[in-house]
Amino acid sequence: MNVSEAEDRADTFVRHDHPERTVDLGEVRMNYAVAGDPDSPALLLIPGQSESWWGYEPALERLAEHFRTFAVDLRGQGRSTWTPGRYTLDNFGNDLVRFIDLVIGRPALVAGHSSGGVLAAWLSAYARPGQIRGAVYEDPPLFSSETEPACGPSIRQGMGPVFAAWHKWLGDQWSIGDWHGLRRALSDELPPVLLEGLPGMRPNESGSESVAGPPQNLREYDPEWARAFVSGNVTAGCDQATMLSRVRAPVLLTHHFRRIDPDTGHLLGAVADVQAQRARQLIEAAGQPVSYRSLPEMPHSMHATDPEFYARTVTEWAKSLA
Repeated sequence: MNVSEAEDRADTFVRHDHPERTVDLGEVRMNYAVAGDPDSPALLLIPGQSESWWGYEPALERLAEHFRTFAVDLRGQGRSTWTPGRYTLDNFGNDLVRFIDLVIGRPALVAGHSSGGVLAAWLSAYARPGQIRGAVYEDPPLFSSETEPACGPSIRQGMGPVFAAWHKWLGDQWSIGDWHGLRRALSDELPPVLLEGLPGMRPNESGSESVAGPPQNLREYDPEWARAFVSGNVTAGCDQATMLSRVRAPVLLTHHFRRIDPDTGHLLGAVADVQAQRARQLIEAAGQPVSYRSLPEMPHSMHATDPEFYARTVTEWAKSLA
């Protein structure tokens, strides 16, 4: 299957309330949606792993009351180009730098969820000077998405076993596609503590894994992403401690459900307390303010679980920057 263009996977997609657009960034064609007054401050929304732009749709209209909002599909997700062998934070980040230049065309706030939150951190450190006014890191796996983190548990002690199972049973570019095999294997291949903790981390997904087939967000996702994270390829050349020490914009860091299993040391949640604390220290040492919101009762995705609270949180913080 040729996966270079979304048209090759046209039967994968469904219609959404917001019209979708495409921009040619060179290596990839990036899919996105826009909402809000063109004269409002610009806000770029970056989804997490296995999430397409429409994961933000519940919050989009609320945000559009205050921002010109751009929600994107990263390479390897949604209608954007799949790029085998090319899934790294630096490639994702540089796609977004070009997107800001070509589509937004002015300084923007950025808000990313999960691995998208790590990319919000990347942009706040490495985007062109003046591109980023501020960055929202929504429950990002800082350090915990690395195979050899500077502190706290690694990806192998967190969501790594889930990603490894996805890749094993679905394969790069869905080359295996054994969805039913994946479902049967999870109870054997995931640590019991992780199986028990998944509903607390992702309650909105608990009913989405249909016996008949995968949920829509996974159908639009290249499982090579999962391999890139578990192998460490995605963070190669992008040490996160160094990245955070170079942040050049104010930050809002939200920290959701998390727990360290006392028997196994396994992290349930996206980022451990020690990792969030270290991230704050590095950003503040770089001279940037960090607004930290501890929300231990909030599942991993605030924008999907409580879109009104998410929009209010982002908007109130953005106003404080002025």
